Amino acid sequence: MTEKSGWGQTVLGWFVVKDAAEAPEAAGEAAPAEPVAEEAQAPLPEPTAPLPAAAGGEVDFPKVFEAFGVDAEERDRFAKAADLLKSLPPGTDAAVQKTIVEASLKAFGIPIEKIIETGVEEIQALEGYQRKDAADAAATSREVQALVEGYEAKIREARSLLSQRLSESAAVAGKCNAKKLEVQRVLEFFGQEAVARVVRDSPRLVEPSAPKGATP
Repeated sequence: MTEKSGWGQTVLGWFVVKDAAEAPEAAGEAAPAEPVAEEAQAPLPEPTAPLPAAAGGEVDFPKVFEAFGVDAEERDRFAKAADLLKSLPPGTDAAVQKTIVEASLKAFGIPIEKIIETGVEEIQALEGYQRKDAADAAATSREVQALVEGYEAKIREARSLLSQRLSESAAVAGKCNAKKLEVQRVLEFFGQEAVARVVRDSPRLVEPSAPKGATP
């Protein structure tokens, strides 16, 4: 294992993802996911201030670091070290890069240990923020799922009630029509004119309306 890959295994263990450039070339060299997951669930410092909301998925990193107590001055020093590393010519040997950065930091009186400590603090803060956001998203998912299931149950119940009511109404219509035919057969025995006369003269009966277009 090279020094670079060893660094990736020991320090990047705090990360859930890795830089694509550091991914193993051979499929058989893929690092197991389970140890990383277990390490990712190690206890982390709790935030000392409210965490910033990530509206639209945007993260306010300074606020995240501040919430987890990462000192602003130390963060500024770490940023300068990162900028110094980025300013080095592309393709510079890793050992040469390290020598240049360390020498520059010492020249400015910045302890290397503090840079490392701040970097790890930032990673811990990001991991903690990510965990809490994931937990909040999971809780929201459970709440929404329960709400959806509740509405779906009510919809099923409402549809069942509607189906039952329509079925009952169809049965009522069928039985009432059958009974009307039964009564109608008795009335037909007395003749249509007699029935029409009684309906017209009785205050308790209502004459049926004439069909549209019928001649009076």
